[in-house]
Amino acid sequence: MLDLRQLEALRAVHAEGSVTAAARRLAWGQPTVDYHLKNLERLVGSPVLIRSSRGSRLTPVGTLLLERAQEILTLGERAIRDARELTSMGRVRLRFGTFPTAGAKILPSVVPRVDDLGIEVDAMLEEVPTLVDRINRGGLDAALVYTVPGYELPFRTHVATREVHRDPLLLALPAGHPLATPRPIDVPTLLTLWQERWLFAAAGNDPMDTIVIDAFAARGHTLDVAIRTDDFQVMLGMIAARLAVGLLPSLAVGGSHPGIVLRPIEDPSFVRSVLVATSAEGSTRGPSTAVRQLVLAIRDAFSTLPSA
Repeated sequence: MLDLRQLEALRAVHAEGSVTAAARRLAWGQPTVDYHLKNLERLVGSPVLIRSSRGSRLTPVGTLLLERAQEILTLGERAIRDARELTSMGRVRLRFGTFPTAGAKILPSVVPRVDDLGIEVDAMLEEVPTLVDRINRGGLDAALVYTVPGYELPFRTHVATREVHRDPLLLALPAGHPLATPRPIDVPTLLTLWQERWLFAAAGNDPMDTIVIDAFAARGHTLDVAIRTDDFQVMLGMIAARLAVGLLPSLAVGGSHPGIVLRPIEDPSFVRSVLVATSAEGSTRGPSTAVRQLVLAIRDAFSTLPSA
């Protein structure tokens, strides 16, 4: 089994150029450094060092191991640091913003998990433009937002994002519509709906709406936006009443909806990319241990959601 001390010895020899100097760097005896290096060579079945009177250098196998060792040792050091910080931090309150559909799905599992670690979540439900503005100004410790492929949110440089979920978009049609079948729909067929009345979000810059507008604009069509609302239950009711058609995210449409047919879209760009935004690593306000634990809980909560 791999011993982290074997990787520490390898890293020290590479940095110092000899086993003797590596021993001084690590404050180990030279026999101890040799012992761990020989065990590493036995484990991989190949020499990791080329030794000479001028010192020691890594073999190609040793170089490969060193690349992985840097990652492993960095993660190990962070794990110890995070555990120590978590032990000493006491109760911490985090300001967390999320758009409503994601909050409804993940907060029931995220909040109890981080509460056990001494982290209190002050949750705020907002739409994406407001969340972006708040985290840019430092008003939130973390935020859950979404965009679509090819559309960047206007985050400042001190904000880092990582994708935690892909949320397929579904075409919602009233039952009885000529295209209202449960089969997936391709984009050319979707674009035949340019004369329909469409339902969009209340804000005029929602990424979900932008991808639809741009797809139709590329064919020379301007859509008739009949209804604007951010309430998905209202959206479903308006579509069932045959007042409009629209795109809905799969997170928002669990269960059956009488009077509505939902069609998956056969194009990978018709998807919401759900991102968690925090301060960037290496910035003066990089994510704290508490924020990193919150991000882990969010990621795990999404991983347990049923597939669309």
